[in-house]
Amino acid sequence: RSCSRVARAKVLTIDTMNPTVKNAKYAVRGPIVARAAELERELNEGMKKPFDEVIKANIGDAHAMGQQPITFFRQALAICSYPELLNDSTFPEDAKSRAYRILQSCGGNSMGSYSASQGIDSVRQDVARYIERRDGGVPSDPDNIFLTTGACDGIMTMLKLLVCGEGPTRTGIMIPIPHYPMYSATLVELAAVQVNYYLNEEKCWSVDISELKRALDEARHYCNPRALCIVNPGNPTSQVETRQCIEDVIRFAAKERLFLMADEVYQDNVYGHGCRFHSFKTVLFEMGPEYSNTMELVSFHSTSKGYMGECGFRGGYMEVINMDDEVKAELTKLLSVRLCSPVPGQALVDLVFNPPQPGEPSYDNFIKERTAILSALEEKAKLTEQVLNTVPGISCNPVQGAMFCFPRITIPEKAMIEATEQGQQPDVFYCMKMLEEAGICVIPGSGFGQKEGTYHFRMTILPPIDKLQILLNKVKEFHQKFTQKYS
Repeated sequence: RSCSRVARAKVLTIDTMNPTVKNAKYAVRGPIVARAAELERELNEGMKKPFDEVIKANIGDAHAMGQQPITFFRQALAICSYPELLNDSTFPEDAKSRAYRILQSCGGNSMGSYSASQGIDSVRQDVARYIERRDGGVPSDPDNIFLTTGACDGIMTMLKLLVCGEGPTRTGIMIPIPHYPMYSATLVELAAVQVNYYLNEEKCWSVDISELKRALDEARHYCNPRALCIVNPGNPTSQVETRQCIEDVIRFAAKERLFLMADEVYQDNVYGHGCRFHSFKTVLFEMGPEYSNTMELVSFHSTSKGYMGECGFRGGYMEVINMDDEVKAELTKLLSVRLCSPVPGQALVDLVFNPPQPGEPSYDNFIKERTAILSALEEKAKLTEQVLNTVPGISCNPVQGAMFCFPRITIPEKAMIEATEQGQQPDVFYCMKMLEEAGICVIPGSGFGQKEGTYHFRMTILPPIDKLQILLNKVKEFHQKFTQKYS
């Protein structure tokens, strides 16, 4: 009998796997970022490159870029992780009292226990109180607060609830172009229909109601648009919507019977002159009961952005307004399948939205640290816009908020031809060249969507100011060389 074995074909292959996963794309961690990691390894192994280091400006990860954590948050989280520290006199009393309250709300007084699927009750109460303070007294019910694994988890969950129907009745979701690619990747995974509406680059990337109407009317021929997503402040476009714009969007969504999803994770990041963050919920309630009693709205927030930058803890929440009671029960059921969001993330949510108050021992240092981070971001936003706008062939809108810029670039004809020959989009070709020649990792605009015939890249403003200055000078130098080479 022959001992040779026939190789058994794998059950799961690229041809037999879920096709929606294959079709999903996420540029923020795509091939350019993979190549950047390779280049870092090659530099470490002593290979010669035209640069000494790879500067990653591809992702809004504040701590990875050198931002220091807020002391108070880490002190209280340390106590939550190791409650023996409640007896340590080096920790301030307000950090101890916050940690003690969180631990009292955990099963067995331990962050290692599961929480309720909707999130720890006391944390949801603190979030509701924060929202009331933020929105000038507009009431917030802890029962409408769901704690999530970062904002992404909440957004994906809501999209899952909204998608139904087949063929022309299949759910369409309106998303901004350019957009954060988590939206398009999730819609592909859910086999929902992506309905693009274009932000107005000529007017600082603002939302244009006539463009929303155009996108909606066209989409109704082939799907059933049911929800409108707005990101404010914008990612990758950094615009801060005016109060009037938000009111117009709410009227539009109400008239067209659209469920409104407001992604507000960058609400603490507002730098533009005369710009101010207005929450969709505040504006909705200021518009009176005709809207505030009926309009279905869910808003999202996170501990990953703002001045906190605590991306790794995956803390976030969503607040649902005017949601059908039966649907709310289904939402809770859906969340219970994943048991709960990480409890350390929930603890951080509590600390961020119930920070030190005047008179408490940590207050002065907390305000000092927070102000320093936000002031530095504002300075970096202005610097980025100024430097990029001095480069012929690059134009950058004001960085009004968030932590990115999305400049428009002019790519010479010869470069476009070479890109096509290599089977690449022109902006992918441009960004790959920038990485290989200058060691700068940015994300091509095609990963976020852009108007036909226009090219951009997204770059974060997070590096320390001296490193950002180097980065911007290298971008400037590269663009000039690239333009010269291909002209």
